[in-house]
Amino acid sequence: MKIVIFGPERRLGALAGDCVIDLNRGFARYLQERGDRNQNEHAAERLPPDLKSFIEGGLLALENAQQVIDHFDGIGCDDGGELSHVVHSCSRVKLHAPWPERRIACVGGNYAAHLLGMWANRLGKTDMTIEEVAREAKKAGQWGFWKVLAEIAGPEDRIPFPKRVTYFDYEGEVAIVIGKRGKNIPADQVRHYVWGVTLFHDWSIRDGGGTDRAVSYNLQKNFDGAASMGPCIVVGELEPQNVDVETRVNGVVRQSYNTREMIWSFGEVLEFLSQDFTFVPGDVIAGGTSAGTAADQSRRSEGKRPLDLFLKIGDVVEVSSPQIGALSNQIVISESE
Repeated sequence: MKIVIFGPERRLGALAGDCVIDLNRGFARYLQERGDRNQNEHAAERLPPDLKSFIEGGLLALENAQQVIDHFDGIGCDDGGELSHVVHSCSRVKLHAPWPERRIACVGGNYAAHLLGMWANRLGKTDMTIEEVAREAKKAGQWGFWKVLAEIAGPEDRIPFPKRVTYFDYEGEVAIVIGKRGKNIPADQVRHYVWGVTLFHDWSIRDGGGTDRAVSYNLQKNFDGAASMGPCIVVGELEPQNVDVETRVNGVVRQSYNTREMIWSFGEVLEFLSQDFTFVPGDVIAGGTSAGTAADQSRRSEGKRPLDLFLKIGDVVEVSSPQIGALSNQIVISESE
């Protein structure tokens, strides 16, 4: 099942071939055909039109959604008839970020191949192997940050180039969406808490954040347009630790990896973060990025970092996975306040 958010009302939908099925309206129609005279009310209760409530609905909501998909799949998109409010052509609707408007935790330094390049730049360590980097990272322990944004960009949305920034970077990632409330969660129980899997883009400022501190505001990771997500959440079909990812800048492949390469698995991250901290349905954990970012590829020379691989206004960046889809965004000039 591939869940999307679409249209001006940001309604809950499911991808079915070249169509988007409005799950709430589809369920109301399904109930009506079976003699339910209060179909709209019952549909709102059992298959709500917003993503957060849908996730909170658990297994029953998913079972209702599957009934709708099975019922309307294959009838054709936008036939202009009485089902035109239920089934839409993908080409005629706007997809938004499938974000449940919950918290987003991002793992840092979670791919040894990426760390190898970052450490070569920051620490001058140029003679380490990927295996040695992974061992050193494990010894140092997990780290990361939270994205605290009011809005998340979706497919084809524009990303404003932050003002007063020179080095703007891309980081294609895979993220899990939590479907069950819990804390102090053992790593081997992660499968019971993962509701779905999606693509995530951690846009990053690389100009430096001042003096390093153990706790900071993480301004390099929190700014307007600092994250995009989508195009869908894949539910019940994917193993989060076996997802292929590519990142392309203007059509050129910059990143290509699989989530098997993560230093800390999603289960280990969830166990670490849930210590005395309650996760709730809709929370998101982004698993980090691998080699190929501008920051890990660009070597300093005479104290300067070349700009050629960093993002510029007009660049188009696409994060894709054959199992999930493509999340494409263009960098544009930031509007004046």
